Amino acid sequence: MMSLDLRHYSHADLDDIRQTLIDVHADAYADQMDDPFHQRFPWFVDHWGGNSGFACIIAWDGSEPVGFIYGAPSIPGREWWREHVSDEPVDPSTFSLSELMVRPKWRKTGVADRLHSALLTSREEALSVLLVDTTHPRVQALYESWQYQKVGERQPFPDSPVYAVMLRRISAADSELSTANG
Repeated sequence: MMSLDLRHYSHADLDDIRQTLIDVHADAYADQMDDPFHQRFPWFVDHWGGNSGFACIIAWDGSEPVGFIYGAPSIPGREWWREHVSDEPVDPSTFSLSELMVRPKWRKTGVADRLHSALLTSREEALSVLLVDTTHPRVQALYESWQYQKVGERQPFPDSPVYAVMLRRISAADSELSTANG
């Protein structure tokens, strides 16, 4: 297993890490940077990073950023899963995982799993929710291997892809989620 330094960052660190996040995104999506949706990534960094609960972990290989994961606590009552789950969980506190990306050179090395595990082990929320482009079944399968389940689909912006809404309990001891779809 490669030796990486996983560094934790918060809302207060955004100015220091903003360009690193943008640069990793540009490398990870180099073949899609002509898409206006991907060109708006700096806006998403500022939107999420502007949240006082913003949490980010960047994996470093020496001085080189390898990948990152970030998100923030959901606004109670506005969680992405609400319209898809028939019975509200006893504890609906949710961490919205917004981005997880690894630069091409380091893909398929376990970096994504390490970033994801490091972020969720530091969370107090009961649930984690994320969106996965429905045209990427291998990515969805990866999240399913991490105990996420697809509870529905949504298209948050007119020019965004249709995403699978994926939800999991952060505590593995909890039972299955009851979804409106089955």
